[in-house]
Amino acid sequence: MKKTPAFIILCAIGGLAIFSSTISKNPVLPILAQEIGATTAVIGLIAAASTVTGILTSLPAGLLSDRRGRKPVLIASGIVFFTAPLFYFLVQTTWQLALVRVYHGLATAIFGPVAMAYVADLAPTRRGEHLGYYSSTTLAGRALAPIVGGAILAWGPWQGVYAVCAIAGLLALAGMFFLPNLRQLESENPQPKPVEEKIPLRQVLGNLSILTTSIAEAAQQLAFGSLEAFLPLYALSVGVNKAVLGLLFGVQIGIRMLSRPIMGLLSDQKGRKLPILVGLVITATSVALFPQTTSLWVLLLLSAIFGLGLSIASAATSAFVADIAPPAGRGTALGFMSTIMDVGQAIGPVLLGALLVSISYQAGFAIIGAIVLAASVLFGIGAYEKRRQI
Repeated sequence: MKKTPAFIILCAIGGLAIFSSTISKNPVLPILAQEIGATTAVIGLIAAASTVTGILTSLPAGLLSDRRGRKPVLIASGIVFFTAPLFYFLVQTTWQLALVRVYHGLATAIFGPVAMAYVADLAPTRRGEHLGYYSSTTLAGRALAPIVGGAILAWGPWQGVYAVCAIAGLLALAGMFFLPNLRQLESENPQPKPVEEKIPLRQVLGNLSILTTSIAEAAQQLAFGSLEAFLPLYALSVGVNKAVLGLLFGVQIGIRMLSRPIMGLLSDQKGRKLPILVGLVITATSVALFPQTTSLWVLLLLSAIFGLGLSIASAATSAFVADIAPPAGRGTALGFMSTIMDVGQAIGPVLLGALLVSISYQAGFAIIGAIVLAASVLFGIGAYEKRRQI
C-alpha cells in the first residue's frame, strides 16, 4: 500500500476514534453520572479520570511504538475504543463509572501520540500540512459527536449513545488492520539500526526545544480546558440564552477544523517557531478578553479568534517536535508532548475554578491568559536557543 492511501485510512480512523471518545462524554457523561447518584464534585472527578490516564500512558505508548512499531500499538488502542463503551452498560455506582473512564482514557492516550507519529513518518516533507489535515478530521469527529449524542438523548435513553460509541470504536479498530507496517512500506529507506531503549527517552527529556514546545501546547490546552468548563457559566451569568451556548464552541471548532491544514502548510513554508509564538499570543489575548464583554456576538467573535490562535500554534507544535526528535524517538517525543498537554488540560479547569472562588471572572480569565503569555516567552527562549545536537 502506498503512503497516500495509508494517510487517508489513518484520517478516517482518527475521525471515528475521536468521535467515539467524544460522544462517550459530551453530553451524556454528566447525565449518566447524575442518574447513578454522583454529586457535582464527583462528576468533575469522573470527567477528569480519563485525562489522568492520558498523563500516565501517552509517553509509554509513544516509546512502545518506537520499539515495536506504530500499527500494533494503534490496534491496542482500537481494542479499547471498541470494548470500553460496552462497560458503561454495566455501571451501577459512581466508582464503577470512574473505573470505566480510566479504562476508556487508555484509548485516546495511546492513540493520540502514536497516530501523530504515524502521520509524521508518512510525511517527511509537508509534515505540517499532513498533520493539519489529520487534525481537521479528528476535529470533525469531535464536532459531530455532541450533536449526534444530543439527538440520541432527545429520542431515547443514554444506552443508545454508548451503542453508537461502540460501533464507531469497532469501525476504527477495523480500519487499523488495513494500515501498512511502516517498516515494510519504507523498505526502500531502511530504518536506522535499533538503539538502546533508554537513549531516545533521554534525548527527548534532555532537549530544551521539545520541552518548551510541549509546555507551549500545554498552556493552550490549559486555556481550552478552562474555557470549556467556565465560559458557559460566564455566558449564562451575563444573560446568554442556554440554547445558543453550543455556538461558542461550535464556532471555535469550525475555525480550527477549516484552518488547520492551511496553518500547517504555512508552517512548512515559513517555519514552525513564529506561528507558535503568534498563536500563543492570540490565544492569551482572547482568553483575557472574554469576560470583558456581555455581548453574544462579541463572545462569538472572541471564540473564533481563540480557535484561530489554537490552530495557528497547534498546527506547528506537533510538526516542530516531530522535526527535531530523533527518528527512533519520534513517538516518544510526541508521547511526551501529549503527557504535558494532558497535564495542562487537567490543571486548567481546576485552577480557574479555585481562582473564581475568591476573584472575578475578569481577573481569573486574565490570569489564565497571563499563563499562556508566559509560556510564549518560555518557548521563545527555548526555541531560539541553539538546540542540542541529537
